[in-house]
Amino acid sequence: MDSARADADVYVVEPLLPQRLRRPSDLLRLLATLLTLTAVILLALVAKQTLYGLEMDVTEGTTLVPLLSRIATFVGGAAVLIVPVAFAVERVFHRDGLRVAEGLIAAIIGMVGSFLIGQWLLAGHVDDLTQLLTGGRSIEPLNTLLISVIAYTTAVRISRRPTWRALMWTVIALDILALYSGRQITLPGAVVAVLVGMAMGYATLYGVGSPNTRPPGNAVVSALRKLSFSPVSARRIDDDHQGSRRYAIGLADGTTLDVTVLDRDRQVAGLPYRLWRRFRLHSETRRRAIRSLRAELEREALMAYAAQAAGASTPRLIGTSEIGTEAALLAYEHIDTRPLDEVPDDEITDDVLAQIWEQVSLLQIQRLAHRRLTGDGIHLDRAGRVVLTDARSGEIAAGDLLLRLDIAQLLTYLALRVGAERSVGSAAAIMGSDTLATAMPLLQRIALTRETRSALAKQKNLLAGIREQIVALKPQGTIEEIRLERFKPRTLVTIIVSTLAAYFLLSQVSQVDVMRVITTANWGWSGVALMASFVSFWAAALMLRGFVPEVLPLWRTVLVQFAASFVKLVAPAAVGGVAINTRYLQKRGISAGLAVTSVGASQFIMMVFHITLLLLFAYITGSNTATTFTPSRGLVVVMLAVALLIVVLFGVPPLRRMITSRTHRLFSNVLPRLLDVLQSPRKLIEGSIGTLMITIAFVVCLYACVRAFGGTIDFTTVAVVYLTANAIGSAAPTPGGLGAVEYALTLGLTVAGVPAELATSAVLLHRLLTFWLPVLPGWAAFTYLQRNEAL
Repeated sequence: MDSARADADVYVVEPLLPQRLRRPSDLLRLLATLLTLTAVILLALVAKQTLYGLEMDVTEGTTLVPLLSRIATFVGGAAVLIVPVAFAVERVFHRDGLRVAEGLIAAIIGMVGSFLIGQWLLAGHVDDLTQLLTGGRSIEPLNTLLISVIAYTTAVRISRRPTWRALMWTVIALDILALYSGRQITLPGAVVAVLVGMAMGYATLYGVGSPNTRPPGNAVVSALRKLSFSPVSARRIDDDHQGSRRYAIGLADGTTLDVTVLDRDRQVAGLPYRLWRRFRLHSETRRRAIRSLRAELEREALMAYAAQAAGASTPRLIGTSEIGTEAALLAYEHIDTRPLDEVPDDEITDDVLAQIWEQVSLLQIQRLAHRRLTGDGIHLDRAGRVVLTDARSGEIAAGDLLLRLDIAQLLTYLALRVGAERSVGSAAAIMGSDTLATAMPLLQRIALTRETRSALAKQKNLLAGIREQIVALKPQGTIEEIRLERFKPRTLVTIIVSTLAAYFLLSQVSQVDVMRVITTANWGWSGVALMASFVSFWAAALMLRGFVPEVLPLWRTVLVQFAASFVKLVAPAAVGGVAINTRYLQKRGISAGLAVTSVGASQFIMMVFHITLLLLFAYITGSNTATTFTPSRGLVVVMLAVALLIVVLFGVPPLRRMITSRTHRLFSNVLPRLLDVLQSPRKLIEGSIGTLMITIAFVVCLYACVRAFGGTIDFTTVAVVYLTANAIGSAAPTPGGLGAVEYALTLGLTVAGVPAELATSAVLLHRLLTFWLPVLPGWAAFTYLQRNEAL
């Protein structure tokens, strides 16, 4: 009673806590449920026949034990309504009617939502899915009652009550068994209904929010009194970088405490980012994605005590405590400091830099990794002494890699503030040049904190500058390469896009009888298409020879172009050929810089020819039917689509920067190389003829493929379609433009008036001759060239 009165006497200055919160955990559960639902549907669509067989077996089994089926029907059908009502009565009796109201809202949303989705499916929008959920019977695709009950069960958080949870899910299972044995639901329908109900329950919880269970400031004061402190004032200050609440607590003896409050509902904040890092990085560098409240409290306390024992200048931890079941606190001795982020650059003297490295050295001697050496983790007190804060991010008994990561992070942050030379020089004076050399391989953007990575975007050459300074200190050192990433995001995007492209391609192929395509195609036109396809490799060799002043053997250069067709299986269309031609030129004794510029020059001229031919053929196409430039409506649509793609690519800043940077690297030295080529008219003519012949050969191949199936279309129209589709395919990240080229060619031919089935067959034959058929000779050429050290 006296303690409660004392707590009431301490006025806590803090903003009013919101009555309800949208918990990140509810959103994460919703996303996880939706992902599981998507995976279940895709798996069910793939294994349709197995599920049908399983359903027939279960149906036959229930006919053999009809008594069990009737008991399940009676018990499940009644209890699935009785148990939720009983739980609602129990909650209302304990004055928790608001939770029941949330459950009813979720149940209503579940019923209405499942009904609308069911009607949409029955309208024939997704026939395969409807067949899967109904089994071809006149039943609901999504059982509205079952979904409503599960949405209610999820929204009332019955999972926190073990007895009620076991009872509720038992009756749900009985009800599903009754519906399944009575052929009122299919097995996929039951699983989908459960997941849809859970998703709607979590969506309701996140939408309406949950009651705020965070302990207020007076509860923090009460917990401090139990630790034998005597608070006389309390004030909420800014949250830390992880969103934890912080309080400044004045004590009766005139001292001050800095109190950090860890809220249970904040433990999953930022989880998607942590999961992504955990998935992307190797195990030695990643941190645990989820920790319990107790584990987080113990982690920070242990790191704080270890840093104190190491002699580092850190705020002294003098108390920890749980605050009920929803929060915990850590009480630190107050030190009047300001973060380094708020210190002007000109006040970061050599003495300050030396102090920072001395503190880090003390931690590293005791195998302590700070993991957040940034401007908000490094402070200066009034006397100008360095103080390290933010112990929660640290690791005790850290491995060599984590210790080196700390050095790389601090080197980069200080270089952003005072320059690479001063950063490396101050570190070398304290840590030694050998230690800096071991950290040099970890000067990678992925190894740094988010704040530091963002700052590096404005100083892109800073990491290279830091490396140069370290090499100047220790030029004889052997640098080991360290790969921190399991994969690059670009690789993941390529895999996803390639999968979608393969799915699209297979769906297109499934609509065409491949054997009929092969047997019904006109062999004369097919032969022309095949010949044009192989001419393109010879033309590509001429193009490369024309833009390289040095002498290249024709036959071997043709083999290189075949090898490039093999590489396209694993590289985007615009990358594979460039890489293999550059490698070939280097093996011929041409320097790396000249090899890149030679290939860049050929690609530049290829682009100029491509745009010129596209405009020329578009003009000719329009002129075939009028005396003015009036292309057909379909071609206008294609041209507008290309224009829209260009606007998007150059209108979105990240895409524009990526394109311009790559273009700059590729074409930066093109003009001097072209001047070298101009000195030899024979080379220029050879390169120009080869460049022109590549495009003409592919257009002839596509035209012959259309004619092989009896299609009639102007050659100039085919040229416009091919040139447009090739531009789209070059921009696609899939190997060889897979999927994008097929779709663009098929769409272009269809818009130009070719019947859809004929266009699909023609495109399939064209890609077979130009992409798939050269793979085998390309592999043989690649192997031969590697064996003879030409690649």
